[in-house]
Amino acid sequence: MPADPLHRAGKPSRSTTSQPPSGSGASAIEVRRSARRRRTVSAYREGDRTVVLIPARMSKAEEQRWVTVMLDKLAAQESKRVIGDAELAERAERLSLQYFDGRARPTSVRWVTNQNTRWGSCTPAEGSIRLSHRLQGMPEYVVDYVLLHELAHLLVPGHGPRFWRLLEAYPRTERARGYLEGVVAADRLPHQPAPRGE
Repeated sequence: MPADPLHRAGKPSRSTTSQPPSGSGASAIEVRRSARRRRTVSAYREGDRTVVLIPARMSKAEEQRWVTVMLDKLAAQESKRVIGDAELAERAERLSLQYFDGRARPTSVRWVTNQNTRWGSCTPAEGSIRLSHRLQGMPEYVVDYVLLHELAHLLVPGHGPRFWRLLEAYPRTERARGYLEGVVAADRLPHQPAPRGE
């Protein structure tokens, strides 16, 4: 979600930075209090940080409640946004730089609609990475994990100890794997027919 330039105007009366509650996609949260704000609360992403703008008069308890509300709201908005192949390739490049010192260099990264039994695939000989369209709309940390998984295959083809050591650098590996396992398990549950209207 792009930052709203109107929300950046004026100096906040107080700004605090904290670690996010478990479940958010950002690494830090900055709360900016403003005496000019009366009732409205807003939030936006600024790099790897989430900025939450609140009225100066809010109590600490209200601040915490609104931070949680705004993080949930941002996550919901982001999950609806579908990124294209170019943005996906840029994301892969950023992740490679951040976690693999830029050593994983794919020649192409794109969404595909023909992968219904796997989340992603990599052809190391070609340097190509393909992600299943089923990932679109999932939380960013899940897409990032699948991208990193495939980027790691450019460095280590199999799933041996060296491969998993590479992925240990990503702090949300276990959480993302759990999310994907949950999606697979939910797909296997028997679906009950909807009750018929009378």
